[in-house]
Amino acid sequence: AMSWNSRGLPFLPGYTFRDVTKSSFSRPQTLEYKNGHAVPRRPTVGIGQDPLVSELLAQQEISELLFETPEVTYGPCAQSPAEDFVPAYVNLDKKVLHFYAYFKENILYSPQEVYRIRPVDIYYYLENDSMCIVEPVVENSGLPQGKRIKRQRLPKNEYGACYQWKDLNLGMDLEVYGYKYRIVQCDAFTKEFMKNEGILLNDPEPMPVDPYSENPQPCYTKPSEIDRKHQFLTMDRKVLRFHALWEDADSLYGGTRPVTIQYYLVDDTVEIRAVHEPNSGRDPICVLMRRQKLPKKIKPNCVLEISFEEVDEYFSPEDFQVGQKMKLLGRLFLLYDCDGFTKEFYQKNYPEMDMKPIDIPDRLGVLQKVPPYNGFGSLEDSLQNCLSLIPKLPKKDVLRMLENNHKELRYSARLDSQNPDDNGRHFILSYFLSDDTISIFERPTRNSGIIGGKFLKKTRVPKPGSTVDKPEFYSPADFAIGATVEVFSHRFVLTDADHYVLAYLEANSSQVPCQTLESLRQKLGCFNALP
Repeated sequence: AMSWNSRGLPFLPGYTFRDVTKSSFSRPQTLEYKNGHAVPRRPTVGIGQDPLVSELLAQQEISELLFETPEVTYGPCAQSPAEDFVPAYVNLDKKVLHFYAYFKENILYSPQEVYRIRPVDIYYYLENDSMCIVEPVVENSGLPQGKRIKRQRLPKNEYGACYQWKDLNLGMDLEVYGYKYRIVQCDAFTKEFMKNEGILLNDPEPMPVDPYSENPQPCYTKPSEIDRKHQFLTMDRKVLRFHALWEDADSLYGGTRPVTIQYYLVDDTVEIRAVHEPNSGRDPICVLMRRQKLPKKIKPNCVLEISFEEVDEYFSPEDFQVGQKMKLLGRLFLLYDCDGFTKEFYQKNYPEMDMKPIDIPDRLGVLQKVPPYNGFGSLEDSLQNCLSLIPKLPKKDVLRMLENNHKELRYSARLDSQNPDDNGRHFILSYFLSDDTISIFERPTRNSGIIGGKFLKKTRVPKPGSTVDKPEFYSPADFAIGATVEVFSHRFVLTDADHYVLAYLEANSSQVPCQTLESLRQKLGCFNALP
């Protein structure tokens, strides 16, 4: 169809002319001012303007006014709040689809098998549509297993398209880099995700069995001596461990040294390791004898090294008996114990052998004797000097110190002495509950000739007759009115106590004898308190 203008000429290039009758070339204004505000100007028909355009605009504005609901009458429309935008990498983070599949590997030049079934796990990461394929590792399979394809977007075809989660389903072949993976099963999360997305999964398929595993090679009830492959596959990383004593008393500075004898079942080798003892004076040598096969009898030879032809028999597990002595390379060892795996091995393979451990009281040599207490410092500090060259601070009960901080029991005491000058001396004995220490303060007396003040600083006071190994210290249960407390050869007789002492001991009456409580009740009946 051909369109014509108002002049009757076709609207084609070369047939258009400028309107010579047009006299106004000004651009129309789109805004006008009413009451000092700029408002859109309603288009009017001007010179050179099509009247149909103006009529359409007016008709459109009228229709908007007719169908527009005024907010003054009905109020503003209720708008639903906009939901927060959550990006895909946050919403789909750590969400992975897990499919179980397998691929068939053809075996060439083998009369025993034609193909091999190798199961794999296919992981699809919804975060960025990447995939990875991992083959479970089978121990001693001899095949390179593990991660077959690292995490990446896998190509779907030669046009550059990649696999999406919509392309995966059960009972399908996934072709990736020349390998066809048959998907047979998936986990519960994958099933739920596919169901929510409206994808119907196919019926799962059973995982086929590898023909080589289904038809194993014939094995012998007792493998031959030269079948090292069978021994490696069944005895790898299995070690018999014996605890023994090396009796080396004949050598200079010799004695009994604890060692560990390890018998490796994978190749029938023996290794001897030394047990390092602290402060033994010996170098910390770990390996006394390297791992090797030990012959039972060695033929006399002029060379140090022996060949396999010269050895008739090597040591086997039957030769190691707990509780007996055995010679290894001319050294005498006494086996006194073994570990749990060794006991289970002998119960299963050699039930006639008894692997009951024996007691060796002096297997660690002479115990270190603690010297007697010399009276300097506390017992704990003096004991640290005997245990280490650089003494460490003894450990304290921090929780008890926090609970009983600033809590002390005060008693009034007098000195029990044969010297008549000590009759008028008065003391205050304070027992600190935070660390079980005792301090003694002497009250100054005028014109007595004795300077009062601190008699004993805070320290733990042992009871008379207690040993250094098991010291017994004074406690609030021992402080009864009239009782005698011996503090480093000084005897004190308790004559009075603070009322807080009675309140504390009554709150802990299960740990205090009745005689101590009764003596305090009789003395503190008047509710007196020490000044």
